[in-house]
Amino acid sequence: MSDPVFHPAPTPVRLADIAAAVGAVLPEGVDGERLMSGVASLDEAGPGDIAFMDGPRHVGELQATRAGACLVSSRFAAHVPASTVALVVAKPYPAFVAIARQLHAATLRPGSAFGATGVAASAMVHPQARLEADVTVDPGAVVGPGAEIGSGTVVAAGAVIGPGVRIGRNCSIGAGASIQHTLLGDRVIVHPGARIGQDGFGYLGGAKGHAKVPQIKRVILQDDVEIGAGTAIDRGGLRDTVIGEGSKIDNLVQIAHNVVIGRHCIVVSQTGIAGSATLGDFVMLGGQVGVIGHVTIGDGARIAATSNVKDDVPPGVEWGGSPAKPMREWFREVMAVQRLARGERPATGRQEGQ
Repeated sequence: MSDPVFHPAPTPVRLADIAAAVGAVLPEGVDGERLMSGVASLDEAGPGDIAFMDGPRHVGELQATRAGACLVSSRFAAHVPASTVALVVAKPYPAFVAIARQLHAATLRPGSAFGATGVAASAMVHPQARLEADVTVDPGAVVGPGAEIGSGTVVAAGAVIGPGVRIGRNCSIGAGASIQHTLLGDRVIVHPGARIGQDGFGYLGGAKGHAKVPQIKRVILQDDVEIGAGTAIDRGGLRDTVIGEGSKIDNLVQIAHNVVIGRHCIVVSQTGIAGSATLGDFVMLGGQVGVIGHVTIGDGARIAATSNVKDDVPPGVEWGGSPAKPMREWFREVMAVQRLARGERPATGRQEGQ
């Protein structure tokens, strides 16, 4: 069986250009014309690769690396082997990411699943849909009436774009994704199998059963939003469901109707956000967080993985637990339970003899 390489080989970059890009100074005697052709981990890097090292537990790997160059802080520069060029920077990992983005730009946005451009003969694009120039629609994709798609956008195989959907420029819609009742900004990425714009879960219970509540609003994904594979985002009932500019939603996340997520938020896998909850800007939710409906999480707040949020969260705090509370309070409770489990007397805060 062959061993395919799925990503195109990057164009080699001069070592001098790499150093300049990250603000490093080439050591004396190093040939700045030397070409670097990839990035790799310390243990797998070869003479043409750039690696990084950031943390004392990796000193052994650094000393044994065969990388052509390594981004490293001044603290660990002395451990770089003689065969590897030390590029000393204040923050090695961000510098490494910047170089990786330059060398492997093609991996940052999913492309055509068919490796083609233009509208495939087997794609079903409604005559009333409007596509700008340089749009790719793969085989088996469906574009409904009144939909509009901006230039540079790729709609991968089997994706369904519903009637009236607006998709901006340079977006990527993954294979098998479905998008209805939704407005997308520019450079939005929707990974395979995501479901966006379907009914919110709303019913009125009664003696004769559950009456479905009309879900009459939309989903709005602003510029540079990324939606993970298998994630579901319900359209609004009485107000739009909104994901703010630059926010990144992981795989397998549920976002219910009327939810508003601010700018540049991070929502990690298996999180569920119930209807009408509001997240401010730069909020971070760890994996498997549950947020009940109608609560507000303030700007910059961080919620630990597996926590359950049932109350409003102030801006800029770190909360965790079930129910979620300030991190120090949560840790004290966990420690108290551990002491009880060991049969220890709970601490009272009073010294012996008082």
